[in-house]
Amino acid sequence: MLAATVRVARDLDLAEECVQDAYVAAMDAWLRQGVPDNPAAWLTTAAQRKALNAQRRAATLRTKLPLLIVPDISDISEMSVSGGFVDDRLRLIFTCCHPALAREAQLALTLRLVCGLTTEEIAHAFLVSEPTMAARVTRAKKKIAAARIPYRVPEPAELPERLDAVLTVVHLVFTTGHAAPTGDALVRGDLVERALHLAGTLCALMPDEREALGLHALMLLHDARAATRVDAAGRLLLLEDQDRTRWDASKIEHGLGLVRAALRGGRPGRFALQATVAALYTEAPSYAETDWRQLLAVHDLLQAAWPSPVVALNRAIVVAMVDGPAAGLRILDGLAEDSRLGQYHYLQAARADLLRRLGETAAARRAYGLALRHCDNAVERAFLEERLQRTGRPPHSPG
Repeated sequence: MLAATVRVARDLDLAEECVQDAYVAAMDAWLRQGVPDNPAAWLTTAAQRKALNAQRRAATLRTKLPLLIVPDISDISEMSVSGGFVDDRLRLIFTCCHPALAREAQLALTLRLVCGLTTEEIAHAFLVSEPTMAARVTRAKKKIAAARIPYRVPEPAELPERLDAVLTVVHLVFTTGHAAPTGDALVRGDLVERALHLAGTLCALMPDEREALGLHALMLLHDARAATRVDAAGRLLLLEDQDRTRWDASKIEHGLGLVRAALRGGRPGRFALQATVAALYTEAPSYAETDWRQLLAVHDLLQAAWPSPVVALNRAIVVAMVDGPAAGLRILDGLAEDSRLGQYHYLQAARADLLRRLGETAAARRAYGLALRHCDNAVERAFLEERLQRTGRPPHSPG
């Protein structure tokens, strides 16, 4: 709805205000008249009309943040009836990933204003504090307004240069939904579904872009395990404890086919390599039978293509399976000095697990405590608390 409204408003701030006003109007109108047959179309039309009225009242608003070309009035009703909101959102993501902005500013602004992530969620994805991320978003919006950046829907020839940023946005939406950083649920299904739809649309629009294929494959292979990531009581299940017979076979088949396509034709990119990692885990008959050496080779390629601290963390876990927990722990201890991972609870959770396997229970308990300090998801907290309680617990003695 925001994406459709900003095409009329040509101003992200104004569009946000109009969308919020439309919700307020709906609360009143729907209580009196009942919920309409197509609530999304009603809300979008109301928001777009408010945007048009605001522009008529104050023509100067049209020059503050010219983001998108204003469609004809007839186009408004057509968009509302057709319900093409996902396509509008993808169009706006491409538009907001403007090369005049720094990459981090593109991503942060798009995630906040187009994809609906909170500042806290975006900060978690970028491994920075919430105030730091809030400042980035504010600076990006000020730069757009001050420089009068002429935002417009890019031409087809301009899409490839923006594709990597768009893929990154979609990937971050998915990861935020797949492992929600906050809240009572492990998964935010709305974000996962949105990201999968956007990735599928990208593949349809750009079928020869191997990184788009790789991203879609990566998400499908991860989402195929959705039914087995928690048990009947809602407790977190690690990959090694999941029932592979309950994985979604159709998503796996689709994902593996996309992986093969993404790996054809030259050096693979970071999303194709991540999808290959997911494929190796998925195709293994069991966790213990995973081809760890092949997995390590892919992680080496991935680290060279995308030298991210999170990639290095995941590689360390694979090293621990190939060369033993002490080897993996040495890598993790080095990563612990990286300030970007200071509040990343997965690092301390991984350290705790390796320390536990080495019999260093006191150090493992401290690491679990550090992980809990920075974990805000209820399902993950419960898992870490249970591990902490079980680590180093003295054997029960009768009497």
